[in-house]
Amino acid sequence: MPGALANRAEALGTAFVGSLTLFSGQFCTNPGMVIALDGPDLDRFVASAAGALSGNGAQVMLTPGIHAAYEKGVAALAGAKGVTTIARGAAADGVNRGQHALFAATGEQFRANPALAHEVFGSSSILVKCATVEEVIDTIGRMEGQLTATLQMDESDQADAAKLLPTLSRKVGRVLANGWPTGVEVTHAMVHGGPFPSTSDGRTTSVGTLAMMRFLRPVCYQDVADAVLPPALQAANPWKLTRRVEGRLEVAA
Repeated sequence: MPGALANRAEALGTAFVGSLTLFSGQFCTNPGMVIALDGPDLDRFVASAAGALSGNGAQVMLTPGIHAAYEKGVAALAGAKGVTTIARGAAADGVNRGQHALFAATGEQFRANPALAHEVFGSSSILVKCATVEEVIDTIGRMEGQLTATLQMDESDQADAAKLLPTLSRKVGRVLANGWPTGVEVTHAMVHGGPFPSTSDGRTTSVGTLAMMRFLRPVCYQDVADAVLPPALQAANPWKLTRRVEGRLEVAA
């Protein structure tokens, strides 16, 4: 957001590259796209990110196949019409090492070529430069479902951020403010899922307590004697679980 860029463009550029290149970018929440309003403050962000990326050494990727797919994806972005290469990381000095990459396109170019939104699994990202907040909203609205989105914002950005939130909420499973997506904490509120195709079922998450809905299968025990039931369901509640009994939540002492 503009206020954040005005106040801390250089810091944002450095932190972005740290998130992008972590473990050679092999995270499903890797920041593979940046959308921002064009202008001098964005130029400061770009310069900072390019400097941090250029000196960052290539890292080993998980498998030869993943490395080959990464190189193919980066080559496609580099050769796409209207796309410019901002920076590449240090050259690879061994096998299966992914050389970091940062590209840029205008919002118009990005929307005209849907292939630019295809995920490149690894430390590659594309910066989409928009002219207005309305163009940012339009760009987000054309995207497929994603796991996460981050709003880098200051207090002066809150009004415009509020305009983005309805569209973002329809496109992602987790919205962050002033953080980086490459970090998933196991908490009750965590959602690590999103609209299709980021997950096959946007109602579920693979991290957090709601993940039980994805990985566990419900079983009904009807008229089963207490002594036969699993301990978690016995009337004495020997495991001291918080349970819902006859629709009422019961917290074990």
